[in-house]
Amino acid sequence: MLIGYVRVSTEEQNEARQITALQERNVNKLFVDKKSGKNADREALKEMLLFVRDGDTIITESISRIARSTKDLLNIIDTLTQKNVEFISLKENIDTTTPQGKFMLTVFAAMAELERENILQRQKEGIAIAKAQGKYKGKPPIKINEKQFKTVCKRWKNGEITATQAMKELDLKPNTFYRRVKELNI
Repeated sequence: MLIGYVRVSTEEQNEARQITALQERNVNKLFVDKKSGKNADREALKEMLLFVRDGDTIITESISRIARSTKDLLNIIDTLTQKNVEFISLKENIDTTTPQGKFMLTVFAAMAELERENILQRQKEGIAIAKAQGKYKGKPPIKINEKQFKTVCKRWKNGEITATQAMKELDLKPNTFYRRVKELNI
């Protein structure tokens, strides 16, 4: 069975180009993720890996669609190999049924990881420049009712409620809750 895997990084991105390329290869079933490829924790990817059987072939538009880290890609390919499932990447023209294809897959996986690291580095540099120019201030702090916060924290400190209960009552996440406790010296 020919199985297609498509991934875009966000809900807003359009996967039509990838789907068309895979339909031209006559895939029998498609799995589509709309989530970053920074790790392998993606619903459709997991479903696909459970679905594939001996003799199937997974086709994807590019190896960067299936994984962005060399480790993740090689782990996925290892899982496929154990199931006797082949892998084809259209963009890089990689076919894991050959030793050369397996070697090239490793090389391209390292390149995909490097690309992701470069993107993250450029993003950090851009944010630093924008901050220096006063154009980027980050996310505004969550507003809290200080009186209510102190009242709930007093109950927490006295052991009347747990920290989790205090956070739930204040509708705050742990990092915000503890940061505010520290800021207010509670």
